[in-house]
Amino acid sequence: MTDTDLPVKPQGGAPPKDRLLAVVRQEAIQRMQRVPEDKINVWPHLLMAELVALLLCSVLLFVLSMIDVTFLELANPNQTPNPSKAPWYFLGLQELLRYYHPQVAGVTIPQFTLLGLMALPFVDRNPSVRPQDRKLVIVLFTMFMMYWATLTVIGSFVRGPGWNWVYPWDDCGDRACVFFEI
Repeated sequence: MTDTDLPVKPQGGAPPKDRLLAVVRQEAIQRMQRVPEDKINVWPHLLMAELVALLLCSVLLFVLSMIDVTFLELANPNQTPNPSKAPWYFLGLQELLRYYHPQVAGVTIPQFTLLGLMALPFVDRNPSVRPQDRKLVIVLFTMFMMYWATLTVIGSFVRGPGWNWVYPWDDCGDRACVFFEI
């Protein structure tokens, strides 16, 4: 090396900007040979499969749209149906409103439930993906789902006029006691 090959040392004792960290001989570098892999191109293999699935779903929707479906009578704003029920995905909340104050049932319990579900990955720090190793998370999530499913089933099938408890097998005269509309 000559003096012209060395980096210029800046004034004030600062270290040079360009430094040689290491010298690596060519023989020390291992040359990787690519192993031939079985590859499938996206076109036409994947995209054709997706196109066929899209066409099948479109045909299914087209056939289902031609089926004559009888709806209930038109909505009458002067008459509220009894019992007036929320859609199935909100029946758990509506059932909670039967037992708790609206602030507690509509805001506090769902808020703490969602925050608890978001905190689960931070509480259970187990890196394993095997279900046998994740018993805490599986038990907590199963308890949450069973609690919510129970509230939804009660709200769907057991609540009758006036949101009173009515068993489906009770005798309601001319019709069944299931107050569930699709």
